[in-house]
Amino acid sequence: MLQSRVLAFALLGAEWVMWLLVAMSVLCVAVAAARLVRWWGDRDDDRADAGLTRFSRDGDAAAFAATLEGARGPAARVLASGLDAAEERGPDSAEEVIAAALGAERSRLDRGLAVLATTGSNAPFIGLFGTVLGIIRAFHDLSLTDVSAAGSVMAGISEALVSTAVGLLVAIPAVVAYNGFQRQNKTVLARVENRGRLLLSRYKGAPRGAAEA
Repeated sequence: MLQSRVLAFALLGAEWVMWLLVAMSVLCVAVAAARLVRWWGDRDDDRADAGLTRFSRDGDAAAFAATLEGARGPAARVLASGLDAAEERGPDSAEEVIAAALGAERSRLDRGLAVLATTGSNAPFIGLFGTVLGIIRAFHDLSLTDVSAAGSVMAGISEALVSTAVGLLVAIPAVVAYNGFQRQNKTVLARVENRGRLLLSRYKGAPRGAAEA
């Protein structure tokens, strides 16, 4: 009973697997496009860097806060959180707030990348599964025909092999995109962390309240 049901499922062929791979490909393109749009919207603003440089020199927290309000990107958000905490509760509290803000930015930057990683690691196996189903169907058809029909069966096998090729075609761009976004995220987070340390150094290098002097 179980064997007959498995055989009936296998005889469905590889077409549904191909559609599954196409859907996965479309989803990966959507995720990559969303990440690019978000990166463009969150791209580093030189104003945050310039404001941090001025703040490290003159300690004008109000001017720095105004600069950060006009900036955008992970650096501006983390620095704004750290600046507020440092002004209200001191550098020790600001250090914890900056660490928490970095964690939030990391989660934000990594959003959607699991789809690319899952597709990149599993699409080849899904394609291979489709090929196996296609070969099973081809040999089943061969058992129901005479030897003269073997040519059409071989054509069915060659069509089944397309599933493996499509699986690789879906997986390779997904892996490349995932690695690219991961490398970009690490670079952005390292840069933001360094800026947070520079902000803290302005407060830790002087008594509390001296940053406003």
